[in-house]
Amino acid sequence: MQFGVFSVSDITTDPTTGRTPTEHERIQAIVAIAKKAEEVGLDVFALGEHHNPPFFSSSPTTTLAYIAAQTERIILSTATTLITTNDPVKIAEDFAMLQHLAGGRVDLMMGRGNTGPVYPWFGQDIRNGIALAVENYALLHRLWREDVVDWEGKFRTPLRSFTSTPRPLDGVPPFVWHGSIRSPQIAEQAAYYGDGFFHNNIFWNIEHTAQMVALYRQRFEHYGHGRADQAIVGLGGQAYMHKNSQQAVREFRPYFDVAPVYGHGPSLEEFTAATPLTVGSPQQVIDRYASMREHVGDYQRQLFLIAHAGLPLGTVLDQLEILGGEVVPALRKEFATGRPAHVPEAPTHASLVAAAGGSRDATVYAEGDDVTGASPDASRAPESVATP
Repeated sequence: MQFGVFSVSDITTDPTTGRTPTEHERIQAIVAIAKKAEEVGLDVFALGEHHNPPFFSSSPTTTLAYIAAQTERIILSTATTLITTNDPVKIAEDFAMLQHLAGGRVDLMMGRGNTGPVYPWFGQDIRNGIALAVENYALLHRLWREDVVDWEGKFRTPLRSFTSTPRPLDGVPPFVWHGSIRSPQIAEQAAYYGDGFFHNNIFWNIEHTAQMVALYRQRFEHYGHGRADQAIVGLGGQAYMHKNSQQAVREFRPYFDVAPVYGHGPSLEEFTAATPLTVGSPQQVIDRYASMREHVGDYQRQLFLIAHAGLPLGTVLDQLEILGGEVVPALRKEFATGRPAHVPEAPTHASLVAAAGGSRDATVYAEGDDVTGASPDASRAPESVATP
């Protein structure tokens, strides 16, 4: 079971001080948060992608590469990568490069995002959202697994004898989670490929979450990837903690009331009753999240939204101390109890390499060709060299 935190990269005024951080301050803060997440023993740090104010994370691979250079263990992910408006060729290149730089500590979450205007900004039509997600990922999946790709689709120019470089580290692509909150087509896509399904359920009741996860599990088994309870599932989450639960509510309420994502809507009490947001003592958070598997089965990844809504960096770091020091150790113990032996752990680069039969040099060796840009014929490419 992996535990971690994610950020949507919002720049929000602190309602208790009236101060709004600069982009530079938020970017530096997110690096500090990622480093603190590793320090307190968390497994994953994930960063969203947005291309408009009030968000700063337009280039998550750049940020994650910088974080990778300053960390040693934590897995770096996205939350999410926009498969609909990014060119799948560029995604293949960027994440393979990040994979090499981070020593394999990389995976990514695919999604359509929640900002409608992003589609025309990148020359696309939101009405093609699902079709773009399906077609673009089909190409990305091939680019990481085939040395030479010929491809033609509806939404981008064709590829002829194209090789994406660098090739994936050890010959194994990064693991992919398909993120969704409401689209059964995305659950179907994750199941079809045998990838992970991440239900970012921070705005949804547990009944909806259970239905989406159940659909993915059923279709995972249908496509022959294993039993339904062996499907790879991740959930979103949200918490604010204090040793005194009433104090936690008093501290968090002003941030909740004006937060861009849910402020000026339901009350804090209504929202916490209907969604996974838990504001209270560490034990209340432990109890709430320990009960998740009663609804979705044993799952592999739990991420918490913790750096948002204008919360100052010092407060976020304190929250990480509680999460890593009290909540996650208790949840690890709870989730390990009664977990069937056949239910897989969350995939890592090491486990994927082992499943592939070991690491290999996937480099495509070819003569330089700046005129046509052609890749070598795959049938004449040299055999891969085993890595000791």
